[in-house]
Amino acid sequence: MPKPYPDEFRNDVVRVARNREPAVTIEQVAKDFGVHPMTLQKWLKRADVETGSKPGQTRAEATELREARKRIRLLEQENEVLRRAAAYLSQANLPKRYYPLVKELAADGIPVTVTCRVLKLARQPYYRWLNAPIPESEVVAAYRANALFDAHKDDPEFGHRLLADEAREAGQAMADRTAWRLCRSNRWWSRFGKKKGKNQRPGPAVHDDLVKRDFSARAANELWLTDITEHKTAEGKLYLCAIKDVYSNRIVGYSIDSTMKSRIAVNALDSAVARRGDVAGCIVHSDRVSQFRSRKFLRALTRHDLLGSMGRVAAAGDNAAMESFFSLLQKNVLDRQSWATREELRIAIVSWVERTYHRRRRQSRLGRLTPVEFETIMTTPADLAA
Repeated sequence: MPKPYPDEFRNDVVRVARNREPAVTIEQVAKDFGVHPMTLQKWLKRADVETGSKPGQTRAEATELREARKRIRLLEQENEVLRRAAAYLSQANLPKRYYPLVKELAADGIPVTVTCRVLKLARQPYYRWLNAPIPESEVVAAYRANALFDAHKDDPEFGHRLLADEAREAGQAMADRTAWRLCRSNRWWSRFGKKKGKNQRPGPAVHDDLVKRDFSARAANELWLTDITEHKTAEGKLYLCAIKDVYSNRIVGYSIDSTMKSRIAVNALDSAVARRGDVAGCIVHSDRVSQFRSRKFLRALTRHDLLGSMGRVAAAGDNAAMESFFSLLQKNVLDRQSWATREELRIAIVSWVERTYHRRRRQSRLGRLTPVEFETIMTTPADLAA
């Protein structure tokens, strides 16, 4: 079963179809973006429903209906908890303890989360009671935390490494990393903190440089490059995060937004994975900007079984292959005219990428083929052999 197209890609195709020239047909737009004409017709109908031009149930209405059903089911569960709790506690011959009631309700299908919220109980103590013995790891952590606290109380200026040394001398052996984790969770900070300065350099790399400026790949989905660029419009800046497959130079995923937050990098990565399928083990190389060092982006890499890679600070050559694509985009689209709205610039970007760069611009490195032609020719024999 084919994977669904990303929402951002579908919205961009609909925008281009609606803003097409009179001589351009729906079939031509579908061909330019590599989708079936019937698929594009369905997208246009769905867009008309979403905008209210045609009758039908919108996504917002469907989502609201699902949420209403969930709330009704939740209210039914909460009422059952209160009814059972009243009956349970009214029995004089039973001890008035809530934890056995929580266990009984869980066996009847009512989630522990719902029961604990209604009865105003914390879940962690319940689970500790359910497992009976306290884990040895918690006991060890408690003794270590006590030793760190005593050292921090005596010398508030000590950092976590010095506190770990003091705790080890007191008989609580632990690694510096463990001491840092315990101090962070309890907010035991050194009295002497570092002052934040202006014009800070990019933060430390969260990945090793796995590319070393070797921008070559033997197969598709082996090495991806990603970066973020921006351009001005009369409404404000528009940001583009693109992901390029080094094997064919094809832009396998992108995201366009009016703000440069971590979600733009995550959306671009999710779009690339949705369009390429099985990409486990692929290297994703980037620079050290905060969007690619964020926790959301790191979790997205882990979720898709991808390997992160980062270049050095202030070394444009470490991601030169991606910079070359942005240079082409700058010359062919961004600098060709002044853009009044973000919507106008967005349509121009996606049209140039999908129609011109992917399907019309031949590249000498690919044997004078376009990225789409190169992938079609080079991957078909491998698929047949498999």
